[in-house]
Order: sequence, then C-alpha cells, then structure tokens
Amino acid sequence: MIRLVALGRSNAEIAGELLLGRATVKTHVSRVLTKLKLRDRTQLAAFAHRNGLV
Repeated sequence: MIRLVALGRSNAEIAGELLLGRATVKTHVSRVLTKLKLRDRTQLAAFAHRNGLV
C-alpha cells in the first residue's frame, strides 16, 4: 500500500486495485502515517523513495 501511495494513487484507486473499501484504505494509510510519525501522503511518498520501496 505504501508503494501505491508513493506512486501517486488515490485512496479510490488503491481500493480498486487491492479490492478493498475506500474507508479501509484511508484507515490503513492513516495508521501507517501515525506509526511512521509522518504528517501526510507526501512525506510517506518521500519515505518510500528514500527506503527503496518504490
């Protein structure tokens, strides 16, 4: 999921690709941001690129 965020996919696009609900994707992204102590999806994308996830 982090990779898809880093590639610029919206929650709706991620949900469609992973066969999940949009609310589920939103919850997962929010929890990842909290656990990694990041502010937003942009910081998550930068994190993914720095750590070779993309």
